[in-house]
Amino acid sequence: MGFEIVREIPHPKVILEAMPVPMDLAVIKRKRDQEIKTVFTRESGKFVLIIGPCSAHDEDAVCDYIGRLAKVQEDVKDKILIIPRIYTNKPRTTGIGYKGMAHQPNLAEEPNIVEGIKAIRKMHLRALKESYLPAADEMLYPGNYPYLEDVLSYVAVGARSVENQAHRLTCSGLDIPVGMKNPTSGDIDVTLNSIQAAQAPHTFSYNRWEVKTPGNPLTHAVLRGAVDPHGVNVPNYHYEDLIWFAELYQKRGLANATMIVDTNHANSNKKYAEQPRIAMEVMQSRQHSSLLKDMIRGFMIESFIEEGSQKVTENTYGKSITDPCLGWKDSEKLIRDLAAMV
Repeated sequence: MGFEIVREIPHPKVILEAMPVPMDLAVIKRKRDQEIKTVFTRESGKFVLIIGPCSAHDEDAVCDYIGRLAKVQEDVKDKILIIPRIYTNKPRTTGIGYKGMAHQPNLAEEPNIVEGIKAIRKMHLRALKESYLPAADEMLYPGNYPYLEDVLSYVAVGARSVENQAHRLTCSGLDIPVGMKNPTSGDIDVTLNSIQAAQAPHTFSYNRWEVKTPGNPLTHAVLRGAVDPHGVNVPNYHYEDLIWFAELYQKRGLANATMIVDTNHANSNKKYAEQPRIAMEVMQSRQHSSLLKDMIRGFMIESFIEEGSQKVTENTYGKSITDPCLGWKDSEKLIRDLAAMV
């Protein structure tokens, strides 16, 4: 076999015991989880915003950014629940390139998974301590979820992972909202099948154990646009797209049928500055349809301190090293504008 054993990764219990969530923060997180849950169960009319950098590569900049979010959250708390994006794994289409802090905690050094796991947990704990806002992360590797299970309030399954059975079954055991993105092909049936699978109970193999799960009724859809066979980005946030999907979604009879719209990726053609316009269009669409007003419950937005993106070697503070992001000034304005429309 062509595998070289590099180092053993500690069991999640070892990491969690060495880096525990303080009791006061655990109480805050439980309360926040309940608030977020009520948006998906229709007990609350608030909106959720999963917002933050494409990938979290710099702890200081990420925590600085989330501290800014926390101040805005206080101002819009009656209308919006902010869930910071702390995305520590980065899916790569070809498998080549920066794969996230969990893989490479120090950009100047070789990958180190053990130190990466410690680094991402440390960052999540610091962000929670400083902001009181538990975060979202992407589930790229289902087996890694236990290392962050007590600090996350939202999980996203990406367009390249949504068809994977291990992701679907793992999400059936989570008790927080899980957003299933449509695949890059745009095949909506894949999204709905994934939601249905995660909402059902299962027995399967997970991290060397046979486990049973009850199903996760908080699993829902995230629309992020598609890419056609010619490589052209095809958005799915326009009114006609949303109505078509909402009606198909409704026919499935799934629990808590909810749509989150991703304002970047194929929906914006990766033109990050288009995100506010896209969000405003979706909010207008909600006003023209009671079905959309009921089902569209939030946005995913890529945002950081500095707008755009940079090469890994540039080292500009607060600027994405992966997909380009909306800058802070425009992000704050967008959050306040959305709050005025909820």
